[in-house]
This record gives sequence, structure tokens and C-alpha cells, in this order.
Amino acid sequence: MISRLDVTDKALEVIHQLEEQHGPLMFYQAGGCCEGTQPQCFEKDGFFPRMNDVLIGHVKDYEFWVDRDLFEYWKYSHFTLDVLDGFGPGGFSLESPLGKTFKVHYRLFTSEELEDLEPVKRND
Repeated sequence: MISRLDVTDKALEVIHQLEEQHGPLMFYQAGGCCEGTQPQCFEKDGFFPRMNDVLIGHVKDYEFWVDRDLFEYWKYSHFTLDVLDGFGPGGFSLESPLGKTFKVHYRLFTSEELEDLEPVKRND
């Protein structure tokens, strides 16, 4: 099965820092409100996905949810979670006090990859 989600080594370093400070984590990527489409990192259960939001995969063992409407737009794309120095448009995400901002890089799946994609789970 082809994964819909990968994470860079640089992002994994920040995630390690965050899990040492906060314990288990989760990720959510909204569809444009407040933080734009920037991925957000929360303590596990610190944010509750809405009905029909989509679990596209895991970063380590941590769920990565995507807004239902955003997923419809990006469902043919592979997500790579990365991190940049600096502050994003807001401060809700746990990496903000570290002077970091999570970012997703996208690429379209190939025809071959689309035939063997890992299934997603929708929040009921």
C-alpha cells in the first residue's frame, strides 16, 4: 500500500522535542480558517476532528487529520510534513514557541500509486 503521508527528518526532530514536553500528539490540517491550511500540532485529544474529517495517516504513532473539504481538494496528493524556522500566521500549534512552523509539501500521486493507495478513515 502507498502511504499518503511522509515526514522529514527535520520535522521528526521537532516532533521529538514536542512529545518530550507534551506527551502524545496529534496533527490537524484545516481548510482555511484562522491558520489557513497550515498543519497544526496539538496534544493528543487537544483538538477534535469534525464529522467526516479524514485521517490520512500517522506521523510516528500520531494521527494526522485533514479537514473534509481540504481532503476533497488534495485527495490525489501525497503529503510530506516538514518544518521551517519562523512563525506561521498564528500561534495555536505547539511548535510555535520553539520558533518553528510545520508545513506540508504536496505532490500528485502517479497513476500507479493511485491504484494502490492506503485507505483513509473518515470521522463518524
